Amino acid sequence: MPKEKTLKQKILSYVFITSKQPVLLKDLLVANRQFNERMDVDASRLGFKLSLTKAYILYTSIVLGILVPLSFLTHKELAKIDSHISIIGAVVITAAIFIGFNYFKDWLIATISKDVIKKSWSIHFPFFPYDEYSSKIEEIFEQSLKDEITKKDLERYILDKLAD
Repeated sequence: MPKEKTLKQKILSYVFITSKQPVLLKDLLVANRQFNERMDVDASRLGFKLSLTKAYILYTSIVLGILVPLSFLTHKELAKIDSHISIIGAVVITAAIFIGFNYFKDWLIATISKDVIKKSWSIHFPFFPYDEYSSKIEEIFEQSLKDEITKKDLERYILDKLAD
């Protein structure tokens, strides 16, 4: 029986175009390091692309879903006050909407990055849970870069270090 998608999964599948190609080990390790350091993760390494048009449509729908009922509730009171206050309020709300889109876009990218990293993690490291081993493997990966381990030997190097 197929598992039902959550609202978050539906949003992510609507807004992002994802590759069916598996994420390569080195790309996963680089993306994990970037994610743990709260850096922007390279979307091409993880195989996803944001559809900006769909993100705007979704964000606009959310904003309208909040503002339209709110404006119906507050219209009579706002009509009675000075128009200068209404203008200032409109400017502040407009600024908040535009600033809010950047936060919304960052949340979308961070959420899909974590989901793709966890999914790829379960393929490359099935016996090492992501939450428990992500920082430890990140340290091992950094050491492998210093030791100039080749891509071919990287997986064996990491697994050997985990076994120690």
